[in-house]
Amino acid sequence: MQHTERMRRFLETDLYLVITEEHCAGRPAGDVLAAALDAGVRLVQLREKHLDDRRLFARAQAFRRATSDAGALMIVDDRIDVAMACDADGVHLGRRDLPVVAARDMAPDMIIGASSHSLAEALEAQRAEASYVNIGPVFPTKTKAVPTGALGPGALDEIAPALSIPWTVMGGIRLENVGEVLGRGARHVAVVTAVTAAADVRRAAAELVRSIRTGRLETRPPSG
Repeated sequence: MQHTERMRRFLETDLYLVITEEHCAGRPAGDVLAAALDAGVRLVQLREKHLDDRRLFARAQAFRRATSDAGALMIVDDRIDVAMACDADGVHLGRRDLPVVAARDMAPDMIIGASSHSLAEALEAQRAEASYVNIGPVFPTKTKAVPTGALGPGALDEIAPALSIPWTVMGGIRLENVGEVLGRGARHVAVVTAVTAAADVRRAAAELVRSIRTGRLETRPPSG
């Protein structure tokens, strides 16, 4: 699939679910994935930083099969080699990972996301031709530590208007505070434990999907 088509599908998504088995409340990552896909999630990232290569590849293959069957996009965190080997739709790169420019040379048709914790980092990713940039963490979170700490939703007011590429938000976002990012123009909201650690994964995912879609309609710019 070409990059243009993948990004067309990316722009149609709403909830961006990041799955790490250690944050799945003792359940297999595959079970959480299945429930989320059943709830309508169509953008999933596999983030496993502590698996050996063989186990990571096996899990990536299983995620690829499930997401393909559901018509969902699949992103692999950090590892472009694993993403390419399992025919994922993209890779998400952190500040210490392979540079975006190098990843784009290796996989021109992949979605390449880049993490940012400031306006300068977001603009750097945009210049490097990232497909999208993630802004975060917006709220305090225990799933990923960054030196900046939580940026606060107000950071979107500074960063988002400067971007000409799609952007996502992440970090401590839950049903009760998602409106704070939607009201600032967020359209692709990434979460981890708000879904993966929920007692009812399907319900938690469905509620967030519904909230994001409603927020999109309520904050849609006037036509004409």
